[in-house]
Amino acid sequence: MKIAVLPGDGIGKEIVAQAVRVLQALGESFEYEWADVGGAAYESAGHPLPEATLKLAMESDAVLFGAVGDWKYDKLERALRPEQAILGLRKNMGLFANFRPAICYEELVGASSLKPEIIAGLDILIVRELTGDIYFGQPRGRRASPDGAFAGADEAFDTMRYSRPEIERIAHVAFQAARKRGNKVASVDKANVLETFQFWKDVVTEVHEAHYVDVKLEHMYVDNAAMQLVKAPKNFDVVVTGNMFGDILSDEASMLTGSIGMLPSASLNDRKQGLYEPSHGSAPDIAGKGVANPLATILSAAMMLRFSLDKAEQADRIEAAVKKVLASGLRTPDIWSEGTTKVGTEAMGDAVVAALAQ
Repeated sequence: MKIAVLPGDGIGKEIVAQAVRVLQALGESFEYEWADVGGAAYESAGHPLPEATLKLAMESDAVLFGAVGDWKYDKLERALRPEQAILGLRKNMGLFANFRPAICYEELVGASSLKPEIIAGLDILIVRELTGDIYFGQPRGRRASPDGAFAGADEAFDTMRYSRPEIERIAHVAFQAARKRGNKVASVDKANVLETFQFWKDVVTEVHEAHYVDVKLEHMYVDNAAMQLVKAPKNFDVVVTGNMFGDILSDEASMLTGSIGMLPSASLNDRKQGLYEPSHGSAPDIAGKGVANPLATILSAAMMLRFSLDKAEQADRIEAAVKKVLASGLRTPDIWSEGTTKVGTEAMGDAVVAALAQ
């Protein structure tokens, strides 16, 4: 099985290196092929997603991705900015379903900014539609405003749009996931304001009534969902929503767990091919300092084993090793608290590898 390894920018190289070490410690005969992406690819090839990198990703069984972005590229034209690489991979690989689990490990209850009784035992799965919505909708651009109170003034515009098949397929993914968990789905929309999300609500309801009446379905406006994630997060099981709302809510949910450095993610197409990455960014401010938390990337590698490489037992081993390391009291700076031991990126990787061996 072939894994494309795309570390990217900032802390990407550091955290991906630890995830690969953990995978290698399993003793599986995976083929790893490394390539530049994001700002690193712009520097080496003049584009954030070179044809060679895209070809490698398309031909691999799975992609292990770090992070892209750096402030020094902010003045580039949008098509050449590092972030375009991840959008291009999602679009070309057809990665429409994004899984972002938000789990609060017992050992990290004290690292959350919320009261322990609110987040202890938290286990939410956010299912985000990943290839539609306002991020990909056309038309988009800049122009002179054709109407309104400021007709003739410069304006920018993006288009929010969803087709029926896009909504149906992500709804099926969410309901099927719920059947393996708590059998409950919260579909998040803004149907009271946006026609796009009234349509979303209607289609999700139709899919539910036709195929999944055994699963409890609740519709929730995005502003209320954001509030309830902080007020009563354990009321959620599976959350399904569009691209933009999912982007925001999953980052909010990550902080319930104590640190975004603990949140893995999987982005899948209809062939089980997937891209696996931590939910956090490239963090250029701490790049090269050896303090980044590699656990989200290591847990993303576990998701890769489970969803794309048919190695569920090995995925369980990695997740158990991470829990064992946390129980031992080792912490990177983002999850450190009094009474625990602060370690760096490589030392945390060492600990997970050692736990695997045990």
